[in-house]
Amino acid sequence: MKILILGGDGYLGWPTAMDMAAKGHEVCVMDNYLRRNMAQETCSEALIPMPNLHERARIFAAESGKTIDVVIGDCADYRVLERVVRDFAPEALIHYAEQPSGPYSMRGFDEAKRTFDNNLGATFNVIWAVKEHVPDCHIIKLGTMGEYGTPNIDIEEGWLNVEHKGRQQKFLYPRQAGTLYHTTKVLDTDLLWFYVRTYGLRVTDLMQGPVYGLSTEQSDINQQLLPNFHYDDIFGTAVNRFLVQAVAGVPLTVYGKGGQTRGYLNIRDTLQCVSLAMETPVEKGKLRILNQFTEQFSVNELAERISRVGNAMGLNVTVESIDNPRKEPEEHYYNAIHSGLLDLGLEPHYMTDDVIASMLEQVMTYRDHIDVRKIMPRVRWK
Repeated sequence: MKILILGGDGYLGWPTAMDMAAKGHEVCVMDNYLRRNMAQETCSEALIPMPNLHERARIFAAESGKTIDVVIGDCADYRVLERVVRDFAPEALIHYAEQPSGPYSMRGFDEAKRTFDNNLGATFNVIWAVKEHVPDCHIIKLGTMGEYGTPNIDIEEGWLNVEHKGRQQKFLYPRQAGTLYHTTKVLDTDLLWFYVRTYGLRVTDLMQGPVYGLSTEQSDINQQLLPNFHYDDIFGTAVNRFLVQAVAGVPLTVYGKGGQTRGYLNIRDTLQCVSLAMETPVEKGKLRILNQFTEQFSVNELAERISRVGNAMGLNVTVESIDNPRKEPEEHYYNAIHSGLLDLGLEPHYMTDDVIASMLEQVMTYRDHIDVRKIMPRVRWK
């Protein structure tokens, strides 16, 4: 298939491009280095310095014999994106091209505006470019489990049947996001649903939980093909932060009571999920929503697991609770349904002790790159 990947320089975009190319698809990636630039602006650079996209593609081609076309351009500029979609004519478009950080979006007005304009603008442009030039193209959009928030009822897979005064209808599951970033993802879903209903587009929206992992089958070929690994308070996840803190000898910082629970998945499973979604395209006029995670953990459970494995490896790992910089429930009910991708054939990689040990060993390789000043909270909601 011809596959266009937007946000192809990202933590998920680049591994997806390699995975698709390795499977024999014709792949084109597009990116404007927004995340790299924001990381530099906020002193939040990744642990491992990465080559630019052109160099990554060159290294991958030399190692694998597979090519990846690279376009440097802004998806929030409609004319630029339209030209790429028209000329490449993708059969599937994988949309990662958004500012991915909740803390960044809460940093101040400029960051909030940048998040809003980029995320909604990119999604709006994707919709129109596909509608105008490749209406049969399957849009695979990366959403987030953070759209749902932490409701006191089970989280269904995108939709909810509502009975009211004797009548019934299926609606998008109510969303109540906790950051502006997550709110833009809610608006993405609403935009997609409107255009699916109105113009018969075909869309899969993947509600993904936090992803962990430093390598994939393709990146194992060459260290310069590794995904971006951020461990700071702005672009890093709790898992990444804890791994680096364990190696650096810094107490694992649990925000508040540590009961915040989310659904997590291995980066190798993200690649599986995207492939499964692409290989089973939805009908025209349908929005399919899949909750994309394999296990649920609280922050306390993550800290316990990583500290236990780290101490068994000879690291002196401790855990410390600190004041929560965010506005969020620290103890809550959380039960999310996630059967759709399993039904499609997902074979999960779970967060075993061996997986944690492997990630710690990879971080230890780059121990000298760790800057502990990036780890503690620099952004507060209040």
